[in-house]
Amino acid sequence: MATVEQITTAEQLFHAPELGRCELVQGELIMMSPAGSRHGAIAARMAHLLLDFVETHNLGVVLGAETGFKIASDPDTVRAPDAAFIRADRVGAALPQGFFPGAPDLAVEVLSPDDRASEVLAKVEDWLGAGCMAVWVVDPKTRTVAVYRAGGDGVILKAADTLTGGDVLPGLQLPVTNLFA
Repeated sequence: MATVEQITTAEQLFHAPELGRCELVQGELIMMSPAGSRHGAIAARMAHLLLDFVETHNLGVVLGAETGFKIASDPDTVRAPDAAFIRADRVGAALPQGFFPGAPDLAVEVLSPDDRASEVLAKVEDWLGAGCMAVWVVDPKTRTVAVYRAGGDGVILKAADTLTGGDVLPGLQLPVTNLFA
């Protein structure tokens, strides 16, 4: 990842779409290379599975990869998960044009081969610290899902396990093996 110093606020970042894939972390722009095809397929599958459940039960909205969430100010932090869910009572009449103000209720991060553990854990901490109720870290290489919940420890689910929505999406049950189909 490369750092670019010209963009230091969420407002500046929103008005610079030509930058491509990046996040703003405590006022520092972090550039990221485009995701690979396997990563993209798994992120799309996660968003599709979430969207199907959320729309069926009229629970809120699901947002796709690279949607920005402004989770801190002065200095600004804008993170962009691979998929996200926001409860209906938090959305209001319409989603904002710009970055969503605050964390989603669920953030899904799909690992890329070059992701470093320290960077992924920093993202998880940012999400949970900003009020996210749960973070799912999907690892295509090991075919596992690490589930982190606010106020709790992380749990690693393997292919034979079932990923549940817990308090965030009650009733959701996804066989982990299906995420990698």
